[in-house]
Amino acid sequence: MRQLSLLAALLLCAAPVVAQTNNPNNPTWWDKYQYLIKSGEMPGGGATSSVATSGNVDVSNECGPQSETYITLNTTNAKQLAAGSNEIYRDPMRGYWSGDGGKSWGGVDLPLPPAIGANGVRFGSDPTLAFDSRGNLFYGYIVVFFGNGNGVNGSEMGVARSQDGGRTYPLVTFFDFSSGSDHFNDKPMITADANGGSPFRDNVYIAWDAASGGSTGGGVRLARSTDHGVTFTSTRADDPQGPGRAIGAVPFVGPNGELYLAWNDYSANTIAFNRSFDGGVTWDKQNVVSSKVLPFDIAIPAEKYRGALVYPACDADRSSGAHRGRLVCSWMDLAPNGTTDIYVSYSDDKGTTWSLAKPATDPVPYAVDRFNQWLSIDPTNGVVNVSFYDTRNDTTGQRFMTDIYLSRSSDASTFSANVRASSVSSNEHDCDGVFPCSAINYGNQQGDYAGLVAFGGVAHPVWTDSRANQNAINGCNVGAMEEVFTASVK
Repeated sequence: MRQLSLLAALLLCAAPVVAQTNNPNNPTWWDKYQYLIKSGEMPGGGATSSVATSGNVDVSNECGPQSETYITLNTTNAKQLAAGSNEIYRDPMRGYWSGDGGKSWGGVDLPLPPAIGANGVRFGSDPTLAFDSRGNLFYGYIVVFFGNGNGVNGSEMGVARSQDGGRTYPLVTFFDFSSGSDHFNDKPMITADANGGSPFRDNVYIAWDAASGGSTGGGVRLARSTDHGVTFTSTRADDPQGPGRAIGAVPFVGPNGELYLAWNDYSANTIAFNRSFDGGVTWDKQNVVSSKVLPFDIAIPAEKYRGALVYPACDADRSSGAHRGRLVCSWMDLAPNGTTDIYVSYSDDKGTTWSLAKPATDPVPYAVDRFNQWLSIDPTNGVVNVSFYDTRNDTTGQRFMTDIYLSRSSDASTFSANVRASSVSSNEHDCDGVFPCSAINYGNQQGDYAGLVAFGGVAHPVWTDSRANQNAINGCNVGAMEEVFTASVK
């Protein structure tokens, strides 16, 4: 989700489509909000069973569209995976769980607090998940509160805990509520310190941007829990004298409990970075991973209205290999030919200096867009895995159709030939209101990100996929629309 005012949303909805938006007020939740206030929440939310198809797994296999996916793995039990997505026609977050290494999945709804005021609306957005070393699973998300047709009432963070691998979430903590006129909590990402020798072992960290236009209460926020998700304490992790213009903050943990944080500083137009060596209590001076060309987002053909967002995805090498402790970050930026590509940079001195950014993708002799990347370093062997949407297999001639590809490297510098993870191409391009159609946009398209986790030489990407569009599913007359898919790639 991306923050905005109601007035900005109305103006943007009426604005002509341009090739590049670079607009932090892009109303990516607007279509969902309009659907909910006009049509009400679509029934659903019961237990679901996944379906294997063409070498991939339809994780969600449920009525209506899902989007914006995330995945994690329990390193003490590699067969146990958990994932999440946004629901587009329903209020809650959707959680998914697997106990057989991703071959099959079940589904569950995450808790939400009551709406504010009479006829108020609230829904969840932006899934993020992590296991700690004890097998506790933490699912982070935001809750956005709306008045009855009167725009945003406020937003807050939510972290739910599961002790059965994601089948149930009996504990949920909501915190850092802000009114719509204060600042907007957005884009949370969560991690847990699962390092056995760390002094901060099993600390849970969740970071987000609190857009505020300069308020000292805004900027990049980091909340930590030292009691297994029961309570959270938040601090500001970026320069408190800065403009608070950030999005996509991602926390990640080094092998000795070092806490790192990267985000898109769209005011300075950099991938920004900071670090904490005391478990997130205090922070160092803000640093820079890399400068970039695109400040905020770009309306590439495959995400015509939503716009592909610029954000970092980072990890630390926690293996016992030659690059133990190395930090690696990835992000999308404009390529020299005007398309988008995925870039990677690494640091061997805990983020003090960073390597020159290089593409992590295959060179091709024609125009291709890559976007919505994620990065995961396999802690068993130190291999850097990067997943991304890629339009190289497009047959429309307009870069509408996407696949999920994987890129791998043993040193974060030289990447092997990319591997296709999706077995069928998807077309999430807008139908301009004509339904049914093979190309779709239900106000969400692919979302702002797609997840990845790697362990034991196997990468598990998760993504939004439209191959089941308009199929009858579970007795639903609107069809599957956009589904959550995954694969296990050795």
